[in-house]
Amino acid sequence: MPANPKYLNPNIGSRIAKISAAILGGLLVTVSLHMALAAWLDRVIVIITSTYSAFILWVLLMMIAFMAKNGLKIWGIYLLVSVLCSALMYFAPNP
Repeated sequence: MPANPKYLNPNIGSRIAKISAAILGGLLVTVSLHMALAAWLDRVIVIITSTYSAFILWVLLMMIAFMAKNGLKIWGIYLLVSVLCSALMYFAPNP
């Protein structure tokens, strides 16, 4: 059964933005969040738990990106979150 055309977005740029935000942006946020956690918490524990939590978070961020109406807005949100996590890594206390 084909999809209802009223739910499909004819704009190819929006589709590309959503797909790239889902795959690349979700991965960027996932990795930067786990690196920020590793900078502030015990690195060994974060690395061990990130094997499962990173995959789950990445899939959730993919679903959020595909449910959004605007792909560029999701890219902006994902870049903002990754910059905030990078700032947390920068200001982390040295080991």
